[in-house]
Amino acid sequence: MTGLLVVTAVPAEAEAIRAGLAASTAPAPSDGTVPPDGTEPPDVTVLPVGVGPAVAGAATARLLALAEAAGRPYRAVVSAGIAGGFAGRVAVGGTVLADRSVAADLGAESPAGFIPVEDLGMPPELLGGGRTVLADPALLARLRAALPGATVGTVLTVSTVTGTAASTAALAERHPEAVAEAMEGYGVGVAAAHAGVPFAELRTVSNPIGPRDRSAWRMREAFAALTAAAAALH
Repeated sequence: MTGLLVVTAVPAEAEAIRAGLAASTAPAPSDGTVPPDGTEPPDVTVLPVGVGPAVAGAATARLLALAEAAGRPYRAVVSAGIAGGFAGRVAVGGTVLADRSVAADLGAESPAGFIPVEDLGMPPELLGGGRTVLADPALLARLRAALPGATVGTVLTVSTVTGTAASTAALAERHPEAVAEAMEGYGVGVAAAHAGVPFAELRTVSNPIGPRDRSAWRMREAFAALTAAAAALH
């Protein structure tokens, strides 16, 4: 069996994770420093698969299928990267572990508000099991033990990043247990579920969810947190 598959949206996220894995596995030099060499340990594969649930899900499904066909299936898959966090639920620069990944905008708008797709009469088997993919309990427990400071809660998957105060309030009201939003977790989770592979989602927070303001983004802090959290992926 092959080791852990970690998928990110973009190369910069993959590079941050590889740096953290390398730093946590390399022998310590005599001066006490551990210069990351940009490589992951042999039991962890880190790959960028694209932005959004469709491409992330399709690419992950292909990777899982190829590994299984080769007789070396992955033991688990983790969707990892940067996210927006709900103010008051997780701090910028914080680390999040999803207990579930939810397709937050899969449904229909109506004059009365958002209607989840399952309320439109769609059977769960046509939705990959529904709008929610639960994190594998054993994998989540291992990550929680390695990252005791992480916030645990629902991570929403959206195809359109939330960018107004009104949409933020509506999303927070519909999902009071949600701590963050990103764009790939649900797609990766569905791919893992169909392959029978344990799944989890790990995020670090670059900005509060709300009106789009790039000056408020703290990408350096989020990437540093992602590198630090990568040690939990051994």
